[in-house]
Amino acid sequence: MKIIDAHTHIFPDKIAEKVSKSIGGFYDMRYCAPASVTNLLADGKAAGISHFLVCSAAVTPEQTETITDFMAQVIRSHDCMTALASIHPDYPNFEEELDRAICLGLRGVKLHPDFQKFDIDDEKRFPLYRAIAKRGLPILMHMGDDRYEASSPAKLAAVMRKIPDLTVIAAHFGGYRRWKEAHDVLEPSDRLWFDTSSSTMFISRDYALSMFDKFGIDRFFFGTDFPIWNATGELERVKAFGLSEKEYEMYFAGNFERLFGPKQ
Repeated sequence: MKIIDAHTHIFPDKIAEKVSKSIGGFYDMRYCAPASVTNLLADGKAAGISHFLVCSAAVTPEQTETITDFMAQVIRSHDCMTALASIHPDYPNFEEELDRAICLGLRGVKLHPDFQKFDIDDEKRFPLYRAIAKRGLPILMHMGDDRYEASSPAKLAAVMRKIPDLTVIAAHFGGYRRWKEAHDVLEPSDRLWFDTSSSTMFISRDYALSMFDKFGIDRFFFGTDFPIWNATGELERVKAFGLSEKEYEMYFAGNFERLFGPKQ
């Protein structure tokens, strides 16, 4: 069965270990390997993964263009990867950078409110959201953390109501460590998708099935959140969901290809 990992992080080799340690420290977790392209490919190969959605988060405005350039370089060298840009919310020329990212083959935008220090529902960010929506791009939005309010599911729900053409992939079952809130306040929509990364080791099977029931299994992607978790372990956990073969085909690859299109 084809498997796509729809939530991974990669960095240039010279900073991969440093950044991976920083991410692990932020969440008080160990990481499985420095987040280099080589390590991601090795981890995925061991688990039978054939394609990866790769991203990074610009934690300063100055990193915006650098990340676009790095991701463009990666996808030129690796057909097995789909890449996202990361526009820092305070980056002034986001319209031009979005157009440049599209020209370079990037397929969406990664935002991380906790790292980038903005509230999802801050109306100062709406021009960026509208520019992304106008270009038909999805946002992979980091969601949830019980230590912060910036990325709460309630804030995303408000934005989805106010910007009707915005497409969002709500990471971590819609809210890391805020899973009940994600279930209760987010509303089913053909513009709302989810990945299940950094969640399956904490949630119950009943919770996962309740999310699939409310939003539809056709709205969910498999994801590892590499380098925090490895693919082999994540696959073991999601197989415990007990879905049908058809449902796993959608979850592992079909849903992703509906949103991004099959890789040519």
